[in-house]
Amino acid sequence: MGNSKGRRRRFGTVRRLPSGRWQARYPGPDGVVRPADDTFATKAGAETWLTRKEAEILDGDWIDPDAGEILISDYAATWIEERPGLRPKSVRNYRGLLRTQVAPHLADVTVGELTLARVRRWRKKLLDSGTSPITTAKAYRFLRAVMNTAVDDGLIKGNPCRIKGAGSEDSPERPVLSVAQVYAVADAVGLRYRALVLLAAFSSLRWGELAALRPEDIDLDACTLRVTRHLNKPGAVPVFGPKSRAGRRAVDFADLIVPDLRKHLRAVPVGALAFTSPGGARRPDLPALVRCAAAGGG
Repeated sequence: MGNSKGRRRRFGTVRRLPSGRWQARYPGPDGVVRPADDTFATKAGAETWLTRKEAEILDGDWIDPDAGEILISDYAATWIEERPGLRPKSVRNYRGLLRTQVAPHLADVTVGELTLARVRRWRKKLLDSGTSPITTAKAYRFLRAVMNTAVDDGLIKGNPCRIKGAGSEDSPERPVLSVAQVYAVADAVGLRYRALVLLAAFSSLRWGELAALRPEDIDLDACTLRVTRHLNKPGAVPVFGPKSRAGRRAVDFADLIVPDLRKHLRAVPVGALAFTSPGGARRPDLPALVRCAAAGGG
């Protein structure tokens, strides 16, 4: 029978506890002596664990178990702030996911405590509470990206977000307006926004890209648009951002809308955006009908 005193080994120690189970302790590379995460039913089990832990340290695979003692919500907030190249819209989206989908359910969980089982329960709780599958998938991808960085930072060994297909979205296909429907919408909104509706439908540009267009970006002879920036923040003084290298591009549009575009651009003041509000403000003030056309145009 063993006793409660530690036994000397070449690496680490094992001892029998009053409960009858065995405890393993080892010195980390930082000189701190730490116990194993769990106790063992047998002395051999504790010694085997120490052998594996020593090999882990020698191979350079050891992770400080105290490194992950930061709350996921705090680490994710820092991740958003330090993420390079994020657009303001992406920052808002990430903060919203953290505030509404992640933090409330994982408030007291640290980075090191997050396991696959916990991720699975968190995702199920979101779906069971009525969160849409699309929002749940976005929240999962956000958490997975945060935990990938935790792996890179040496806080954890592996990413616990390993649920197959959890980050995929099955978004319903957006309806596509026919040419006749596009012109019906353009007729309904009137002359002020007619050209914008037609251009939105026949170029498939995003709203932020349309709002940032200048007359010089539109080549009526070649039927092309030059996309170099997007609207980050609308308002009396709008904020524009440059497109990424991949986002800068030339976009073709149908020649049948050239007469409407030409007529519209003739009335645009020098130095103004291609599409503005009736008062000439440096932002389009679009009715919901135009937004619908921009989203549904093919």
